[in-house]
Amino acid sequence: MRKLFTVLCALGATLALASIALAAEAAAPAAVQPVLDATGLGLTAFAAAIGMGIAAAGCGIGQGLGLLGACEGVARNPEASPKIMVIFIIGLAFIESLAIYALAVNLILFFMKPFS
Repeated sequence: MRKLFTVLCALGATLALASIALAAEAAAPAAVQPVLDATGLGLTAFAAAIGMGIAAAGCGIGQGLGLLGACEGVARNPEASPKIMVIFIIGLAFIESLAIYALAVNLILFFMKPFS
């Protein structure tokens, strides 16, 4: 029940904030249109900061749980330490790649959205 509530709250927040972030204003004439829209840049920067924060928090939790599992595995079976360490490092690389993908998406949002 708690997971369902959390998922529904996240979905509601996403749906509520998506229309604000993606709303488009009427285009001004070419001679009057500013080079950089401050409002669009502010919302994009806010979205990028929140997105990267969520990604970093999720990756941090994933790495912590992975380290916990590796330490427990080595403590229970010290002979399997090399195999556990290899799997642990590969897992950390996959988890960290998710944070890098989130960073790439946020950089695309930050540098492309205000100028479109």
